[in-house]
Amino acid sequence: MKTITMGLAAPRIVATRVLGASAPAAAGPPRPSRAARWCGVLGLALLLLAPVAAATAQDARSGKPVRIGRLSPLSAATDAPHLGAFRKALSDLGWHEGTGFVIEARFADGKPERLGELAAELVRRQVDLILVGSTPGALAAKKATPTIPVVMVTTGDPVEGGVVASLARPGGNITGVTGLAHVLNAKRLELLKEALPGVSRVAVLTNPTSPYTPPFMQERESTARTLGLALPVHEAQNPGGIERAVTQITAERPGAVMVLTDVMFITERRRIVELLSRKRLPAVYPEREFVDAGGLMFYGASLASLYQHAAVYADRILKGARPADLPVEQPTTLELIVNLKAARAIGLTLPPSVLARADRLIE
Repeated sequence: MKTITMGLAAPRIVATRVLGASAPAAAGPPRPSRAARWCGVLGLALLLLAPVAAATAQDARSGKPVRIGRLSPLSAATDAPHLGAFRKALSDLGWHEGTGFVIEARFADGKPERLGELAAELVRRQVDLILVGSTPGALAAKKATPTIPVVMVTTGDPVEGGVVASLARPGGNITGVTGLAHVLNAKRLELLKEALPGVSRVAVLTNPTSPYTPPFMQERESTARTLGLALPVHEAQNPGGIERAVTQITAERPGAVMVLTDVMFITERRRIVELLSRKRLPAVYPEREFVDAGGLMFYGASLASLYQHAAVYADRILKGARPADLPVEQPTTLELIVNLKAARAIGLTLPPSVLARADRLIE
């Protein structure tokens, strides 16, 4: 894994860091010095060890376990690895499930429009903290309650999305971690160019209703100029539109495809991967789950790592810290996963330079 460790201190967009290649024009700040990285490690260590003003919340409630509401846009099965990572990290911090905490989970099953009612239900249940897994979920929780603490794990930009006032000073009752996935779109395209020398046209599959689409559209032209690519956009607003979009993409005969982040796409990931593979179209995906389902390539933040870090926030807040005082953090881990089996299935031989950068190769 290519890792960057952070403490809950001054936030920094580490997602713009590239894996050994020159960054596109919109790249972020330079890699920190060794001293700065050790400061981040020390900051996180002090965070975990620092005394707090209050005892743990279950002590304050006469031994009753705290109740954590889980609000996910996904199905229970798809969300299981994420919630599992959070549970384990919370356990490692000294919380015991059943006696120290219980989780009340609500799943939207790929229908973001349900998040509002599910958030309201958790508020009525008077949970002590809400763990949300998307920008729409964070906005739903924000609307449902101004007082119950909310820890978010999102790949969207929480500032642009109206979730928090700023990364350094989120204000209100919401904080957490963000993968800032839109920052990585240019890098995913750059990796496609390296994996497919000579590619000049990459079709982009988007959901126009997704909050993750506008940031890409705002930067599309400049990204295309910087990388020397044509980036035609094809929209699928619902599951029924996915096959039509892939048919249109195939008719244009692009060199590759990039799938943007979207809750509906994650829910329909197996179908998307199957359709693109059947058309022998190499693709880069926004979530690891696509590669686990047979997709070719993923580059981005490790969701397991983000959920582990979210447990640190939950621990602090349940011990008395205020969300408004905890800066929003960015990814601790960026990973490149390449599916060699998928490459062979579409007759693609990947350059050694791409394989050497991969954190994981699926044979």
